[in-house]
Amino acid sequence: MERVPEEQRTLNVTQEVANLGIVRPPLVYLASIGTGSLLEFRWPLPFLPNEISAPLGGLLLVVAAVLFFSSIGRFRAAGTPVPGNKPTTVIVRTGLYRFSRNPIYLAFSLLQLGIASWVNSLWLICTLIAAVALMAYIVIPREERYLERRFGAEYLDYKASVRRWL
Repeated sequence: MERVPEEQRTLNVTQEVANLGIVRPPLVYLASIGTGSLLEFRWPLPFLPNEISAPLGGLLLVVAAVLFFSSIGRFRAAGTPVPGNKPTTVIVRTGLYRFSRNPIYLAFSLLQLGIASWVNSLWLICTLIAAVALMAYIVIPREERYLERRFGAEYLDYKASVRRWL
């Protein structure tokens, strides 16, 4: 078996990316919101009292925005790209990343939950459950395998010390 020099292996790993193709996080959530919205338009299915749906939805939307922009800021401060179709250059362990390995995905989920609450749609909750399942069983494990190959023990240590979601 031919041995690949260390510098060539490093080059090959850094050329890989965590997320290519159609099953990318923003597209998963966009498809989920679109599907839930179409179902809600066709067959309205409220789940909250009208008095609390908009205030609760608004609060969740604000929390989602704060999580999202704070998480993006940490990536930018660390000098690593946010999109999963670009090679990760560093493991971010500061800010929200001390508590969750995926605060951006948590923000996407809270965004959809906020929209679901705001418009009072159980359909958006159902499609959110499907999106979270897709993320948990396909997208995130694919990213974790990439990060394990890319960063080895450094990522495994981070993974062991910080929860995936909360």
